[in-house]
Amino acid sequence: MNLRTVEWIGELDGVLRLIDQTRLPAELVFLECREPESVFEAIRTLRVRGAPAIGVAAAMGTVLGIRDVSADTSTPLIERLKEVSDYLSQARPTAVNLFWALERMVKAAERNAGLSPEGLKRRLLDEAKAVRDEDARMCRAIGRHGAKLIADGDGVLTHCNAGALATAEYGTALAALFAAHEQGKRIRVYADETRPLLQGARLTTWELMRAGIDVTLICDNTAGQVMKEGRVQRVIVGADRIVANGDAANKIGTYSLALLARAHDIPFYVAAPSSTFDLSLPHGGDIPIEERPPEEVTEGFGRRTAPEGVRVYSPAFDVTPHEYIAAIVTERGIVEHPDAEAIRAHLAAGSSGDQPAC
Repeated sequence: MNLRTVEWIGELDGVLRLIDQTRLPAELVFLECREPESVFEAIRTLRVRGAPAIGVAAAMGTVLGIRDVSADTSTPLIERLKEVSDYLSQARPTAVNLFWALERMVKAAERNAGLSPEGLKRRLLDEAKAVRDEDARMCRAIGRHGAKLIADGDGVLTHCNAGALATAEYGTALAALFAAHEQGKRIRVYADETRPLLQGARLTTWELMRAGIDVTLICDNTAGQVMKEGRVQRVIVGADRIVANGDAANKIGTYSLALLARAHDIPFYVAAPSSTFDLSLPHGGDIPIEERPPEEVTEGFGRRTAPEGVRVYSPAFDVTPHEYIAAIVTERGIVEHPDAEAIRAHLAAGSSGDQPAC
């Protein structure tokens, strides 16, 4: 899967090109962003989604915000960069990669404050491209490590979309499936539809079918039944934020799957790059959870399916306690039975040949 979800086209006067994921699977349409406002809108409306992809888009969005600044020194440029960064950080609250990427761009600007304004602009474009390229390399490494957890003949359940569309390319949870498939392992994938916006139905099945992987779409409330029938031997999902003790935030419904997996003695895995870790938060109860507009539930995809005026509670994410996670897969390897001590050791050990995110 060499699908490039987020890409900078051209030189400093170029554009940020995104796959408009709201148009899939019916159409593969590319969206071109030329200013931070269009990047904000793309993130907020899920035209680009998935924690790593959001981070890449935001990094490139800061370049769009500063490239036309006219100044004799770098100071006004850095001030404008911080303004754009603050603005883009408000697009979505849960995915930590967004904040990590924006902070990285600000730090890069401050480190290079001695450059000329034009030199600094080009340096920041290089930094944003590096964020994308590093994510792509990390995803390949996640795939190599994650494939070790999948045996020939396994049935694997996944939730939402953690493939190439959620990253720079290749994916996180789906990277393990792509890599296992490339190694010749025969796997069967069960993809939850993922209510209310159907990322599993619209995006995950589309990616897996393009890769030639055997995939079956199921309703979210079918997961327990396929586990009971013995069709599933592993569950693997992505994450939008993993905190110090290993609790992981991911698309709403993930926590339910972890409970079902525990009840059926099925290992539950989380795959994410190291940029998804937020060690500033001790446990999952501190993670801010985005709440989505009620219309996504009451009239999803333009058709009303609930009475006018009904109250709606629609959190976009939930948090799976680390006790239910058999392993976390990063570009650096596998953390079995993750807890605060194991995660600290894993991140402190650094990378064995794979480019780290931080």
